[in-house]
Amino acid sequence: MPETRDRFLTRLLWLTVATALLIVLWHALPELRRGIEDRVAPRDAQPRVVTPRGDLAADEQSTIELFENARDSVVFITTKSLVRDFWTRNVFSVPRGTGSGFVWDEAGHIVTNWHVVENASEAIVRLADGRDYRAALVGASPAHDLAVLRVGIGLGRPAPVPLGTSHDLKVGQKVFAIGNPFGLDWTLTTGIVSALDRSLGDGRGGNIEHLIQTDAAINPGNSGGPLLDSAGRLIGINTAIYSPSGASAGIGFAVPVDTVNRVVPELIRHGRYLRPALGIEVDDALNQRLTAALGVKGVVILRVTPGSAAANAGLRGATQTRDGGIVAGDVIVAIDDQPVEDVSKLLSRLDDFHVGDTVQVTVLRDGQRETVAVTLQPGV
Repeated sequence: MPETRDRFLTRLLWLTVATALLIVLWHALPELRRGIEDRVAPRDAQPRVVTPRGDLAADEQSTIELFENARDSVVFITTKSLVRDFWTRNVFSVPRGTGSGFVWDEAGHIVTNWHVVENASEAIVRLADGRDYRAALVGASPAHDLAVLRVGIGLGRPAPVPLGTSHDLKVGQKVFAIGNPFGLDWTLTTGIVSALDRSLGDGRGGNIEHLIQTDAAINPGNSGGPLLDSAGRLIGINTAIYSPSGASAGIGFAVPVDTVNRVVPELIRHGRYLRPALGIEVDDALNQRLTAALGVKGVVILRVTPGSAAANAGLRGATQTRDGGIVAGDVIVAIDDQPVEDVSKLLSRLDDFHVGDTVQVTVLRDGQRETVAVTLQPGV
């Protein structure tokens, strides 16, 4: 019995020693390997030979060329606001935000988004070469989220961004956005046209219509920057993103250049955009109730302004009964054969025209469809 116990203890001792040796060896292996490699590796190591890349792909070359041609026409906008110290009553200018813009013409006009400069007391425009200029606000159209600034650039004035069109855009077409996301100046992102004719709330109870949707990365700071096609032409102005997190989620929106090219000249000439109008009064909330009661989609004309374009064309407004009820007159259902479902869509349809244009207005009158010609007048 004692002999058996001695053999067991001896085996246990050897097993313990072997296990300890294995653990030590396991920890020592990396050092041993490094030591061997240090002895074998040459002491006069040199940088590796670079593998020749060859020519850039054609699409890479075109993208680089597009950015280099457009970069100088894009500007970095910094805005400031005035604040008053509660105790000293002193007024200070403090940073408010940043955005983007681009050179519109040779006169030094800069186009950006209205929300970039809204409520700002001062705007500083920085060119790609580092020069800073204090900008003056020329005009704005909040309904289109567009604003025009002007800077007094002397020599070395950047060229305006080449102008394209947006009415012929196709979903899937390549687009390129240049701007200053999060203050990271002159950033290029690429993508495609994801959808067309989108509508987005403007935060004031209205909608911005005909927007281009793109998956090109657009982030805070990109607002006001150009959206370009593959030819380097302006096709839109980056204006908003849809993102629960506040960063790019692949859904960005741009004001189409056809709208920009119609609104901006008006802002430069008059300081504001005079929307084409019929000369009627409508109300969005009341219109929803009235059309629901009538079982139709359209816009109920509440009142026709005397002497207006609508009055000259014979359009009829609603009448009020003795008990305070409203009897609908004409209900606008289409403009130039394009359907009008609500007040927002009516304004959008009219906005495709200019003051002085004649449009065909289709109305429901006494249950019958009638079409009358109306020459558009300046609105507000």
